[in-house]
Amino acid sequence: MRIAITGANSAVGRCLLVQGGADSFVACVRSERAEAQLPALPEGCCTARISYDDPDGLAEAFAGCDALVHLPGVLVERPGSSYEDANVATTRAVVAAAVKAGVRKLVLVSAVGADPASANRYYRSKGHAEELLRASGLLFTVLRAPLVLGPGTEGSAALARHARSGSAWLPGGGHNRQQPLAVGDLARAALRAAQPETASGQVLDLVGPESVPDRELLLRTARALGRELRVRSVPVALVRLAASLRTRLAGPGFSPDAVEVITADTCLPCDAARTLGIELTPLDAMLERDPGTETGR
Repeated sequence: MRIAITGANSAVGRCLLVQGGADSFVACVRSERAEAQLPALPEGCCTARISYDDPDGLAEAFAGCDALVHLPGVLVERPGSSYEDANVATTRAVVAAAVKAGVRKLVLVSAVGADPASANRYYRSKGHAEELLRASGLLFTVLRAPLVLGPGTEGSAALARHARSGSAWLPGGGHNRQQPLAVGDLARAALRAAQPETASGQVLDLVGPESVPDRELLLRTARALGRELRVRSVPVALVRLAASLRTRLAGPGFSPDAVEVITADTCLPCDAARTLGIELTPLDAMLERDPGTETGR
């Protein structure tokens, strides 16, 4: 198969390019800087510089591709990159270009909790992006992911940073549950889902094999680093208030919507992994294999 990947310079995108096997890829990026972050591409693969504001250029990049994996991913808004811009507008542009280019299957990496009716703006934007696929007429699969861990991920970088600090403050003491997924497992799942007959028309919650409190996840990261860590508690309401004040005074950034996402509970069955025929990486292996930790170097 020939598969286009948007956001190919992301942690998931780079993992897809490395794990592709017999597939060939069009690694789609938006800048020269992003292109420089790509790994060495196998023979038969190529890069494409794209703009989501250029419909014809997008369709040209996707031409000849059997499938497309779209990797939108903004949890913390930045100036010029709102949830609507990053999660919805890019998906709208990609869907239209995929239809024009004759792409047969589209795989969208979304988020656990996505819901177009949600009061949370992040979850709502992810839900609206999913609706665009349902209305596209294309074959599609949606992979809703939780916290993703592994080389190059923001999740692993944040865990390592807190674990090395010696003392970490967690909203509510970190009693909310996370169900982390290995970045390599998400990449393998996306490749499986790119096949026309695999999970077509389905929305799958693709979660890791273990649901643990945020506090335990951070302590296990510290142990993997060989560090001592003291976990302290800060009221969730206080974190939300601080995020709200920061947003009002400074504009886009860490918002109450983001606070709600990172403190949400995730405890779901692993049915999606069985549907896609992938084996999930154990949580401790995710932490040990991360090259950002001392044990993984």
